[in-house]
Amino acid sequence: QVQVVESGGGLVQPGGSLTLSCAASGFIFSMKAMSWYRQAPGNQRELVASITSGRSTYYADSVRGRFTISRDNAKNMMYLQMNMLKSEDTAVYYCNVNYNFRDYWGQGTQVTVSS
Repeated sequence: QVQVVESGGGLVQPGGSLTLSCAASGFIFSMKAMSWYRQAPGNQRELVASITSGRSTYYADSVRGRFTISRDNAKNMMYLQMNMLKSEDTAVYYCNVNYNFRDYWGQGTQVTVSS
């Protein structure tokens, strides 16, 4: 079955860096676009970044220039390198794949940016 599992969250100071990982299984990873979403308390879940099977990328305006999405098809892994973190980046971050017209989500990983 399709499964995505996030890891790598934690507590980091403003201006710091963190890398999130997403392990995918149950589908042909190299053929699917993958995305990172985040949800802060009281807010709707929002798209942070996406990467296509051809490695084209999209970033939300709020993270462009600070975050980098990447993928390793040999390992069925996706990553989100987050630099220059701000307090407003605090949220639960989710890995997402749309497979057979259904969205699959992981359990999320908490990122807290605080001094």
